[in-house]
Amino acid sequence: MDPPNPKVSDMKVFYENDADLSIIQSKKVAVVGYGSQGHAHALNLRESGVKDLVVALQPNSQSKPKAEQEGLKVVTPTEAAKWADVMMILTPDEKQAVLYANEIEPHTRKGQHLMFGHGFNIHYGLVKPRKDMDVSLSAPKGPGHTLRNQYTQGRGLPGLIAIHQDPSGLAQATALSYSKAIGNTRAGVIETSFREETETDLFGEQAVLCGGLVELIKAGYETLVEAGYAPEMAYFECLHEVKLIVDLIYEGGIANMNYSISNTAEFGEYVTGPRIITSETKAAMKKVLEDIQQGRFARDWVLENQAGAPSFQAMRRKMSNHPIEEVGEKLRAMMQWSKSNRLVDRNRN
Repeated sequence: MDPPNPKVSDMKVFYENDADLSIIQSKKVAVVGYGSQGHAHALNLRESGVKDLVVALQPNSQSKPKAEQEGLKVVTPTEAAKWADVMMILTPDEKQAVLYANEIEPHTRKGQHLMFGHGFNIHYGLVKPRKDMDVSLSAPKGPGHTLRNQYTQGRGLPGLIAIHQDPSGLAQATALSYSKAIGNTRAGVIETSFREETETDLFGEQAVLCGGLVELIKAGYETLVEAGYAPEMAYFECLHEVKLIVDLIYEGGIANMNYSISNTAEFGEYVTGPRIITSETKAAMKKVLEDIQQGRFARDWVLENQAGAPSFQAMRRKMSNHPIEEVGEKLRAMMQWSKSNRLVDRNRN
């Protein structure tokens, strides 16, 4: 069966000249959270001229010293809600509803602008802002560490904006200004909806980028090791070289990758890829998407966290103890060049 070939949509794309940086520069901005996304947003905003800027964290947050080390002012979420004109919520999805209900919502006021980096809590009704507030989304299409790295090099990641509520009539202009300040308009910002951003993001993460790719890597590694090949060889062939291939695809699509690899590898792609990713795999992907669309994944994730996340923590421990992690740590230690210009420094971000 041939793949679908829909018409290209007429989505609006915004660039640097479409956004007025002075809008966000004139606001009192609070970034709630200082994880992968939070640290990148806060630092990029400051370097884009946002002078009235705070990071909102709990007093005992492990991220507080990291933010203070960067010279950022740290306040509590309650203090931020009382002070800010614009609040960007970048805490983990599973913590936002309780945080908002207990520490932010009681102190919100008419005319404030509430922003999100992911639409999860708004789309599934876990956070319900008052109707006299603007509510928007500004979502970089990539991890925060990459967002920061691109910004410092004078580039940017593509991004998304979406508007949930717009009583002021200025929600889009403010969201675009914010997106410009964190660097997204350098690459292009696409207008979407909270529903579309949430559902496509969850599907991409689960079925392809994180869930699908990690399981494919592990299965390939285990197949080679179980067949008697050296774990180090299995690591290189099934994990290390993923970046080399993805970089080629990122640069110019699948055709660009095929142009760069050997004819042998390309022929193997055509004859073997469909044996691995089968019609049954696609049927499973459709079921994953249905679970996301119907809210079943969101329900299960909320319940998991209400129970203290025992299954999540157990699966995290199991993954960290997989032999591929031990082999990878040993091999990466031998590749000193890989330690320069690291995206992730757990002591700082």
